[in-house]
Amino acid sequence: MKKVLVLLAEGFEEVEALTVVDYLKRKDVLCETCSITGEKMVVGAHKIRVEADKVLAEIKNIDNYQALIIPGGLPGATNLRDNPIVIRLVQAFNHEEKILAAICAGPIVLEKAGVLKEKKVTSYPGFEGELKESTYLEDIVVQDGNIITARGPAVAVYFVLKILENLAGKEKSNELKKDILLDMVEEKVGQ
Repeated sequence: MKKVLVLLAEGFEEVEALTVVDYLKRKDVLCETCSITGEKMVVGAHKIRVEADKVLAEIKNIDNYQALIIPGGLPGATNLRDNPIVIRLVQAFNHEEKILAAICAGPIVLEKAGVLKEKKVTSYPGFEGELKESTYLEDIVVQDGNIITARGPAVAVYFVLKILENLAGKEKSNELKKDILLDMVEEKVGQ
């Protein structure tokens, strides 16, 4: 079974973090949420309290994880960016060429970790100036190698679909799209 780690800092964007957890679990990907605060209870950007599965100190190695997920939100993304343990974790995932997925303001964490050099990326509008080492695109989701980035809360489902495609294949990603009726929505909107 595939396993991912979702980092939660005070002020994380709830939609971006919990959509990933919910939708990946529906397709049998084990998601562990991890608080970087030292306490399992973390308060999101919109004051929603979430109890994480783990705290950062419990992550001794990354061998059992195939992906690291970095939600945006403020000050969540800056709290992640400013944590040296998080930065080392990002670097370790990148060294192992495991999936690093960041959405909204989350790519600033990848930038601080030095993993975006010459990579194509996207983010929430306004953060492009902080992503100096990369080539910035305005696509809703961008993948370059092991790095997946996305724009923001409204595209969280497409972010998850790209992560799932990488972890379990296009067929599983398409199954999720059908299960949550996104295929129907896209068909109706396209009319």
